[in-house]
Amino acid sequence: MKDDRRSPFRDAHTDVDTAEHVPDTEQTRSPAYRLAFADEDFLCRDELRPVRLQLELLKPQMMLDEAGITSTIVLFGGARIPDPVNKDTARTKDLAELSAFYDEAREFARLMTEQSLAAGGRENVVVTGGGPGVMEAGNRGARDAGGQSIGLNIVLPHEQAPNEYVSPALCFNFHYFAIRKMHFLMRAKALCVFPGGFGTLDELFETLTLIQTGRMSRIPVLLFGRDFWTKIVNWQALSDAGTISAEDLDLFRFVETAKEAIEAIEAWGSTEVRSSIPGR
Repeated sequence: MKDDRRSPFRDAHTDVDTAEHVPDTEQTRSPAYRLAFADEDFLCRDELRPVRLQLELLKPQMMLDEAGITSTIVLFGGARIPDPVNKDTARTKDLAELSAFYDEAREFARLMTEQSLAAGGRENVVVTGGGPGVMEAGNRGARDAGGQSIGLNIVLPHEQAPNEYVSPALCFNFHYFAIRKMHFLMRAKALCVFPGGFGTLDELFETLTLIQTGRMSRIPVLLFGRDFWTKIVNWQALSDAGTISAEDLDLFRFVETAKEAIEAIEAWGSTEVRSSIPGR
């Protein structure tokens, strides 16, 4: 991303190029001679963690701003949930049955992207974690509608490659989970959560905690698949025990289909575009 604004100072790109063509000497081969901002070894030092955190916040932020994207619809869900076409390859019978949610995620993203395109394509852009399963279905549905979608990938011990349906110009990669989760929510107008594992649960409960504590404006939080969610989380027991308030159970609602989710978002009320996190 080159800054095209006029500046009286010498361009940093120019110095990077110039530094690569200096005489080959003992001094120029030394790590100390490298430009600090072009020195990957230096940038990866523990002491530079605050800088790396800032860079991971800034890069997607700036590129999404440059793309004119003002709001997003977030899709969370399991990476292991297969396309129904491939459900026979699922590792468990339950995963095979959950494959129906791949189609619902794809359909929801298609319908939402069609609405987004009708309004100019800058609002309510679908964003996923960029990987397989439900994430793939979300990006695929946006592609079905002829629209763009965002993928927020993260480097994992077993490499997570971006799915083929993410818009290349909006396909990001992260080292820090915390910064990635901030980007999921900074423009969010709604959150749709499909069945998933630890990652999905982490993202869901962090969002609910932010809303519950007033650190984030309230948005529609839709859980696809009542049977799944009530089986793995005893929501009422949390309320009965007093560890959450009874009204906290109103912070989310269950839906079963893409159509039902669209209707829930439309019924939410205001169409005003706003940041979900105060002080963005």
